[in-house]
Amino acid sequence: MKETENVILEKSFSFAVRIVKASRHLRESKKEFILSKQLLRSGTSIGANAEEAMSGQSDADFVSKFSIAQKEARETHYWIRLLTKTSFFTEQESQSLLSDLNELLRIIASIILTTKTKIEKQKRKHNNS
Repeated sequence: MKETENVILEKSFSFAVRIVKASRHLRESKKEFILSKQLLRSGTSIGANAEEAMSGQSDADFVSKFSIAQKEARETHYWIRLLTKTSFFTEQESQSLLSDLNELLRIIASIILTTKTKIEKQKRKHNNS
């Protein structure tokens, strides 16, 4: 496993822990149940898909799982913004979560790009053989 992949697993797991705590806070303190469930689902799915990608059957499967993680991260971004604009999260809470989330998005995009480049190189090499 590459160092970048270890980083994404660690960071996505830590982010999921933060999301679980934020969701619990929304339900217990703010009595918000619908949006908190959406946030919980998408925010924890990022790491679950990254973890699943590690057992990808091929490079294409690996990219597919990380693409799903990327989509879940974008959805999580939406829920955090919505919860902020509706005053369930403070600006400070939101910025802290979004900062971590944007870092995850950058790492995931890099993993996808690197792997797609590897796939293309392998295709070119195979076609030239």
